Amino acid sequence: MRHVTEEGLNLIKRFEGFSPTIYICPAGYPTIGYGHVVLAHEQDQFVAGITPDQATELLRKDVRIAERAVLRLISVPLTDGQFDALVSFTFNLGAGALQRSTLRRKVNRGEHQAVPAELMKWVWAAGKKLPGLVRRRQAEGGAYVSEPTPNTEMRRDDGKSMLKG
Repeated sequence: MRHVTEEGLNLIKRFEGFSPTIYICPAGYPTIGYGHVVLAHEQDQFVAGITPDQATELLRKDVRIAERAVLRLISVPLTDGQFDALVSFTFNLGAGALQRSTLRRKVNRGEHQAVPAELMKWVWAAGKKLPGLVRRRQAEGGAYVSEPTPNTEMRRDDGKSMLKG
């Protein structure tokens, strides 16, 4: 299975922030590390707090859900930067947001130039435009366009297309 790159993991870490102890996130969930939602059966496990290394390992496990969602919902080849950006978005907002979004439709239609603008539509929470979400979506958009889009068309050594027609 494909995984987010170190750059992608660092993008998520930068915007999630690190907390060595449990806190209540803006959505009202007990959270620790880099955005790990603490489940009821985990409360005792984290009472003494965690280190940044432990938090990174938790994040690697948590991000697998977002990776699987992107792999399931996106049907076109993606660069590492594109994959990382979509995983970060999905980690932040959930697979349902990606699944129902115009963002997903544009990616799957190969309209990659429209993706940064689509990401910027997801900067609102409780009716307010949040500066932190603006910065995160800008960073995701930057990651998305950081490399040339994969070309699904095979070319011969002389540069001519191998597709018939």
